[in-house]
Amino acid sequence: MDDVSQPRILLVDDEPDLRQMVRRYLQAEGFDVADAANGETALQALKKSDPDMVLLDIGMPGMDGFAVLQEIRKTSEIPVIMLTARAEEIDRVMGLTIGADDYITKPFSPRELVARIRAVLRRGRFDRSENEDRLEFAGLTIDPLGRQVTVDGANVDLSALEFDLLAALASAPGRVFTREQLLERVWGWDYFGAERVVDVHVGNLRKTLRDDATDPRFIATVRGVGYKFVAPAA
Repeated sequence: MDDVSQPRILLVDDEPDLRQMVRRYLQAEGFDVADAANGETALQALKKSDPDMVLLDIGMPGMDGFAVLQEIRKTSEIPVIMLTARAEEIDRVMGLTIGADDYITKPFSPRELVARIRAVLRRGRFDRSENEDRLEFAGLTIDPLGRQVTVDGANVDLSALEFDLLAALASAPGRVFTREQLLERVWGWDYFGAERVVDVHVGNLRKTLRDDATDPRFIATVRGVGYKFVAPAA
């Protein structure tokens, strides 16, 4: 989206003052912003406005942010940043597990929010200029240009983040990546709680690939350090 002058953001929050503040700041930073006050309205707006990203509050009355995210993920891999007034790690992990790309805890500075948004919008650009070749391993094929993955000849559906994480690991088989290195390479920046975020998304990727962490076929844990790709070349 680097070539899009005004990325479209859908802001979902039940606090009118916060929506107004965030909308004005994002517009001043060059974003096109639509907003919704509740989950039901957000799902309708998502279909109509076709945004590039959703900023989604967790603690809304009625249909909360987790429920909205689950509905979004049934049909779309659009990037979603969760907004939460609760700092408990379980909220963060739950959101990431069901498909959030990032989270930010209220109160937050507008500058930090913009940095998060831009980082997530950039993240889908795994450096294809250097990684255009198809990667083939025993039982696994990764097509960076087509962004497609097959396991034992069958296509598997990965989210944009899962694909980038797998491509990063598979780009250097046998190399141990620390969590910080994966965060920098896939997410593009650092923030508090990063190691847990990486762990959650590796877990999601393993589940999608049907990879057993105790007997890894593709991704092995290096205890106390990070992860490495272990599948042999085809």
